[in-house]
Amino acid sequence: MDFKYDIIVVGAGHAGCEAAAAAANLGSKTLLITMDMNKIAQMSCNPAVGGIAKGQIVREIDALGGQMGIVSDRTAIQFRMLNRSKGPAMWSPRVQSDRAKFIQEWRSIIENTPHLHVWQDTVTQLFFQDGEVAGVKTRMGVEFTAKSVVLTNGTFLNGLIHIGSVQIGGGRMSEPASFGMTEQLQAIGFKTDRMKTGTPVRIDGRSVDFSLLEEQKGDDDFHKFSYLDNIQRELTQ
Repeated sequence: MDFKYDIIVVGAGHAGCEAAAAAANLGSKTLLITMDMNKIAQMSCNPAVGGIAKGQIVREIDALGGQMGIVSDRTAIQFRMLNRSKGPAMWSPRVQSDRAKFIQEWRSIIENTPHLHVWQDTVTQLFFQDGEVAGVKTRMGVEFTAKSVVLTNGTFLNGLIHIGSVQIGGGRMSEPASFGMTEQLQAIGFKTDRMKTGTPVRIDGRSVDFSLLEEQKGDDDFHKFSYLDNIQRELTQ
């Protein structure tokens, strides 16, 4: 395996996948490093794409050559156009996606994009040369060099999970946090802070009386995120 790249992307969430695919499609020899290849572009909370303001961003990503709109169209199981009571400029597309299929589609794109390579490991350190970033070092002791490094670490840097009054170290439930990078970034002058996101509790569907609930069906007129004619919705609602 070659250890020299033009660009290294650390973290294979939604941002990391887009960054790696974009760099590779522009001809850069790119390495995407992820802690778990089976959770590339994992939809951690609500398996939805789009919504008010966000749906417009997905279409802008598609117009710029990105992949999220394509993956969303192929994995959609329900579509709704939000804000229909307002004018067309306010309409916002949103889909509920098949979470497992979403990962499969993204992984297929990553693995079939020329110039793009994947390495499963945890980055613990950046290294520098003449004051500029020159590559990364992983927990397994492997060093990769690059002209540029893109950090898309998500919730994993010194990640902390709160469940009631209990605190557990982790990037996501049952997944370890990543240590080393935050301390190094602080040492070279970056200011770091914590951001918090909340996730509703998971309940046993067998304990819910669905007869008391009102079904919210999807729209019949499916609007795609991608402007490409050859990208079609593959799953049924």
